[in-house]
Amino acid sequence: MNELMRGLEPLTEWDADTPPLTDAARARALFRLHQTMHVPATPVTVGRRPLLRMAVAGVAAVAITTTVLVANDSSPRTQPVSATTVLHGAATEERRLEKSIAPRDDQFIYTKEIIKETPAGGGRTRTYVDESWDSVDGSKRSYVSELGHKQWVPVYPPNQTDWPPRRWPLLKQLPTDPGKLLIALRDGPGKPDFNRPMKAADWPITQVFVSGLLRTSVLPKGLRSAAYEALATVPGIKVLPHQKDADGRVGIGIQYVGPAGTPWAHGGPVLVFDAKTYRYLGMRDRRTAGGTTYEQWSYVAASAVVDRVMQRP
Repeated sequence: MNELMRGLEPLTEWDADTPPLTDAARARALFRLHQTMHVPATPVTVGRRPLLRMAVAGVAAVAITTTVLVANDSSPRTQPVSATTVLHGAATEERRLEKSIAPRDDQFIYTKEIIKETPAGGGRTRTYVDESWDSVDGSKRSYVSELGHKQWVPVYPPNQTDWPPRRWPLLKQLPTDPGKLLIALRDGPGKPDFNRPMKAADWPITQVFVSGLLRTSVLPKGLRSAAYEALATVPGIKVLPHQKDADGRVGIGIQYVGPAGTPWAHGGPVLVFDAKTYRYLGMRDRRTAGGTTYEQWSYVAASAVVDRVMQRP
């Protein structure tokens, strides 16, 4: 794993006019190196979006507990809450709210994401309203937006896939058992080896894939709740109280902290969950561009299945 991480060092030098090096960019590069070393069967990309940000989050196998402020009906109180409690609560809430859908291959997944960012240390806050239309099966051109950058994404070439998958036919093939889901995501496209246990070196990249899966706005029934429960077994989490999303809502934050020598050694983005229901609210992140570091908050304002690009629900 350390050799793979050293292979990412040249990626720190980016031209100011190109997209900034984010955790997503690091994850894509790491995955390509990982696949080169482990014999990929078909061409693989990590994410289809040219500027796709991927939340990097995970939780501990032995949950780290912190004290967070939880409001009851009458007055605030404090109680210890573990990452396992939050993520299993999020899975329960997802099962309560989710609806079964079956999009056609010729349709599109519509996503509206609100992103706010402010220069670290103070400055003017900018708000982006990013709308994207992703082809359900990849057979049509998608239209994506990130931080105001809009771009058409071509159809998938034959035998090419992405990881974690975004196309519905591949998403439906992922197991909804949390343990099997981790292994399937770890092993990438092809037949997962369910008899090979997870090792310490597997967790950094696997948590990227699980979190990337959660960034997909619409998933087959049972898959998002399974992903939350899968995260509850990933080592390397701390719980952060009083975190805000882009809409100003305050909740409990969960942040993955990876081993020394990995891109996440100082902590990845923070996933924010409602302190009462554990419903997922949004994400807090950082990015650097042109020598400036920005604090960033985001949440998904709307998602749906639509018949064509530019159609809104």
